[in-house]
Amino acid sequence: MKAAVIGLGVEGKKAVNSLLNHGWEVYATDLNINVDLTGLDLPNLSMNVLDDNQTVSIVGDKLTVDLGFTNSYAIEQCDAIAISPSMYGGAFAERLLMSGDLLSDVLIKHKEMFTIGITGTNGKTTTVHMLKDILQSAGKKVLVGGNGGGGFSGYYDLMLEANEGDYDILLVEVCDMTLDFCKHCFDFDYIGLTNIGNDHMNVHKTIANYKDTLVRFFEGKTIFTSFNQDFNTDFKESAARHISYFAYQDELQVFGKFNLLNAGLATAISKELKVPKDVIKDTLSHFKAVQGRLDVYKINDASVYVGKTDNSDALASILSEKDFYAIFIGTPRHNEEHRLDILDVAVKYNPEVIVLFPGLDDTLDIAIYRLNSLGYRGNIITVSTLDEIIELVAEYSHEDAILIGGNGQETIIDIQERIKLISEKL
Repeated sequence: MKAAVIGLGVEGKKAVNSLLNHGWEVYATDLNINVDLTGLDLPNLSMNVLDDNQTVSIVGDKLTVDLGFTNSYAIEQCDAIAISPSMYGGAFAERLLMSGDLLSDVLIKHKEMFTIGITGTNGKTTTVHMLKDILQSAGKKVLVGGNGGGGFSGYYDLMLEANEGDYDILLVEVCDMTLDFCKHCFDFDYIGLTNIGNDHMNVHKTIANYKDTLVRFFEGKTIFTSFNQDFNTDFKESAARHISYFAYQDELQVFGKFNLLNAGLATAISKELKVPKDVIKDTLSHFKAVQGRLDVYKINDASVYVGKTDNSDALASILSEKDFYAIFIGTPRHNEEHRLDILDVAVKYNPEVIVLFPGLDDTLDIAIYRLNSLGYRGNIITVSTLDEIIELVAEYSHEDAILIGGNGQETIIDIQERIKLISEKL
């Protein structure tokens, strides 16, 4: 079998790797010659630069990558096509829908499984892992994954795994930027919404637009939303069935009221699936933070909170529960100016120190300008390496609490692992 992968963003690169791992031949293309190929499995390949550096062709035994142009003939020879979720809704995607050549239509086993989707702005990954643990404790064989940006292997990997494996339930983390794409690719039986917040506004533009996309996504489905979620009336009108959930009432090992709501959503779905209450309670009592998500470590006198908090709502939910002497913030990409709102939130809670480090991009200068324009009077420090961050953590380790978050999941995971090692040695 041979597949074409159109677009080499996060999901595209994960699609290439997954297809290769499942024994497919792959033709991949991206019109951007400078696309970042980090994370793409490119062993034993030869590269040809063509047309005065305007196009690049990378060729191997089972993988061909064209950058700067697309070989239509190569696509026509493929059995299936995987497009970037960002292309869904465009003219090219519409033609593929008509032809039935999309990988999600060529492979169909994933659409025949009982499928649960978890979406929202914050808390998706944690909720997915809570629900996965509960269902597995109840004896279910669960295939879990989805949103490549959330740390999973991507949507196409789920389709490929479902086609080959034997599972009871498909559990999908659905990024809020890929709702229409996932509505086509998967047949959801249940959909859980964690929350709606201020993120990806470079795509949604407004919360109202985001809400309208969710309304389409929920149409005709059984949905679970928080009892106090904005737009619940709109969601109920769209859905076939609406179930409200509430904050979890028992103790968790993970920090935060927001995690009580995540556990509440996982519990509500589990109860609908007839999982016994004692299984739910026992599983959640042992649940620990997912890698890269908020966890707490002890360094000398300080509690060091480390986890991705890449939008203003995520950061505010933490700062509303705890005072921090210092807040370390990973900076966003240049095109994600809305994520600089996390600095507004940080200033509102007035820590003694704000430490900036490159998260997704080195936008330190922009972040410093933003802090100064907000009138922040504390100490602003910039660092660029993990060692510098650790040195500052040591310096502040006799204060009560430190928070390390912001943007840059991979960077924050590196910080988290280093902090954990130090904590375990003390």
